[in-house]
Amino acid sequence: MSLLPSIIVLGIAAIAALVLANKRRSPPEYEVRRLAAARALALATGVQGVHFIEEASTGFNERLGDVLGLPGMPFALFLTFNLAWLGIWLASIWGVRTARPAAFFAAWFLAIAGMFNGVAHPLLAIASSGYFPGLVTSVFIAAASAWLWRQLQRATD
Repeated sequence: MSLLPSIIVLGIAAIAALVLANKRRSPPEYEVRRLAAARALALATGVQGVHFIEEASTGFNERLGDVLGLPGMPFALFLTFNLAWLGIWLASIWGVRTARPAAFFAAWFLAIAGMFNGVAHPLLAIASSGYFPGLVTSVFIAAASAWLWRQLQRATD
């Protein structure tokens, strides 16, 4: 099944994000720090949007299966999943500013998944002996996600 590797990796990221969102709260006096985290979330969401465009336009949904010896992911599912998360992250910007735990879950998830992209895409390029869809922007989403991670750490205890 072509979705299994994504389900496993993103599932681990989601569990870690859930733990972080439940353990780390943002006290009222961290308003300025939450604003910085919300800005970092906006930046990371924009960069993830560009990363998604690169992946979609270069056949990531098919190539991932090829490298792993699995069937490709249906493009409609790939598109729906990515657009849904981009919408969730956009909606979470306000929620991070106002200390909503669900918004922090979404933000932590992007931070973790984005940093994972910075590792996974170069490894997939090595495994496929050349360019792999999403490689060019993976370094940018990794950097934006690392910045988001740092801002989320500062905005929470």
